[in-house]
Amino acid sequence: YGEIEEMNICDNLGEHLVGNIYVKFRYEKDAERAVKDLNNRWFSEKPIYAELSPVTDFKEASCRQYELGECHRSGFCNFMHIKQISPDLKKRLRDRRSRRSSRSRSRSRERRNANANNGNNNMNNNRRR
Repeated sequence: YGEIEEMNICDNLGEHLVGNIYVKFRYEKDAERAVKDLNNRWFSEKPIYAELSPVTDFKEASCRQYELGECHRSGFCNFMHIKQISPDLKKRLRDRRSRRSSRSRSRSRERRNANANNGNNNMNNNRRR
């Protein structure tokens, strides 16, 4: 749907947080499109209920004690217990991101070179449009 800035999966058992996933998109229009599309989908034979959230800072909604391994309310805490991703997945995501950004850098270099070589043609084409 668009570029994701942050994704949090709750590890809570309490009714209001169990199974919740929070995704922060870079652009609001992408979040709106995701909500619209996901509300027409199912997962594990259950409907997905997506909605926009007013929360923009997930750190404020997460349980500090859980992060320190000290939450005594277990999965029934009212603050988000955010699942941690494995080191292997972090590495794969980092590698994927670096490959994507290096490809985009080489593409921009190619575009700059092409524009430098064809600058006059591009200007003429733009004026005619």
